[in-house]
Amino acid sequence: MSYSDQQRLIVVSNRLPIALKWMDDHWEVNPGSGGLVTALAPVLGKRGGIWVGWPGTDVEADVSAPLDRFSREQGYDLVPVPLSASDVQGYYEGFSNAVLWPLFHDFHTHCNFQPDFWRTYETVNSRFAERIQSVARDDDYIWVHDYHLMSVARKLRESGGKRQCGFFLHIPFPAPDTFMKLPWRRELVRDLLSFDLVGMQTQRDVSNFVHVMRSLCSDVETEGGRNFQRVSCGPLSTKVGAFPISIDFNAFEKQASSREVSQRTASLNRLHANRQILLGIDRLDYTKGIPARLEALRQALLHYPDLQGKISLVQVVVPSREHVPEYKKLKVEIERLVGEINGQFTTPGWIPIHYLYRSLPREELISFYRFADMALVTPLRDGMNLVAKEYCACNYREDGVLILSEFAGTAAQFFEHAILVNPYDVEGMARAIRQGYYMPREERRHRMRALRNQVAGADIHWWVDSFLHATEQDPKSGGPLSVQSLHYLASEEVF
Repeated sequence: MSYSDQQRLIVVSNRLPIALKWMDDHWEVNPGSGGLVTALAPVLGKRGGIWVGWPGTDVEADVSAPLDRFSREQGYDLVPVPLSASDVQGYYEGFSNAVLWPLFHDFHTHCNFQPDFWRTYETVNSRFAERIQSVARDDDYIWVHDYHLMSVARKLRESGGKRQCGFFLHIPFPAPDTFMKLPWRRELVRDLLSFDLVGMQTQRDVSNFVHVMRSLCSDVETEGGRNFQRVSCGPLSTKVGAFPISIDFNAFEKQASSREVSQRTASLNRLHANRQILLGIDRLDYTKGIPARLEALRQALLHYPDLQGKISLVQVVVPSREHVPEYKKLKVEIERLVGEINGQFTTPGWIPIHYLYRSLPREELISFYRFADMALVTPLRDGMNLVAKEYCACNYREDGVLILSEFAGTAAQFFEHAILVNPYDVEGMARAIRQGYYMPREERRHRMRALRNQVAGADIHWWVDSFLHATEQDPKSGGPLSVQSLHYLASEEVF
């Protein structure tokens, strides 16, 4: 089944695209600002679509009035899925973030395979399916997002009726050796095969999914190309393709050249004259490789003394899941390293690391992108990593350098013009920092112009179109738009 431009679209995600805040005696509603909201809100508004998700409040909270008001203003409906504290603990904190998140990022030793987590995950996915079923028409196209909701399509089918239903996985899909550790591996693969179309970030993810299928099913059949194919196991079948997610390039570029950002950037430049600024922006998470990045800076300053006093790292860490002991421990480790390195190298008038532990308003974030001479995007594993694309979009002067992890999904697109590094190799990253520092201006311009052209040519709106158009395509007739319009290579070809 496929999506047509005349169909109503139902988007389903763990959270609704809003932020609710209780103010004295009423709920204040602010629209979300992420790329997914930017891309999908106009599509939903144009056709009177629906967004289904958890509002982020306790099950007892009555948020119907603010949601109705928001829906009238935006032109599409918000349908809340109420969740209790125990639901959130088992489904979100438990199975989603203590099982699927670490496993799919190749950190299986961080997993907590509690059977109750899986049961709650199934229950909550059923609740999402019930809410969808209560508002969906037979000809709606349902687009489900991310690892929290991988069982929704099967739950919809079990509740009756053949729904047109696609799925996009925003995080990586692991290799068979990792995935097979999941006690509910067969159930999860069966759930993915219940969707009509499964979208993933890279060809490597698609390949991993197909190899997992071959490990679990004795009669797998495939047809089509590497980036877009139909996969069948007995009576179950789905299309699976690579659709690299992106950003709103024009919006980032426009704000980067605004007067407000230019003034803020000029102030930063005056404070840090005569040195190059390295920038790291990450959510607090063990997948982001922040400690190794800090150690790489230490190695760069030790092995290349000519860089001392000439470079500084601005490391922004956005608070996340601070109530989880593992994340508390990571924060302590990061702050210990920042203190050690600053204590080891600081001289009057120069500090090697400026550490910010907070969320940044968008204008301030873009000012840092403009201000930075190099971006260090070095996750240990990442589905895509949009910081790399945001940095390039904001670098309209085309004088920045992107140092990028081989294990970010973005590397499959940027491998020719970013400096690729192994994030586990601190000395290799140190060499990359020195390479970036001494890179000639013309080489910087050539590389950054090519990176910006890639992002501009495949922005977030293009990503939405590529996925929805792929619902109409036959894998035997060629790849989806995302493959044809990019010279998009499999990540194994990068290395």
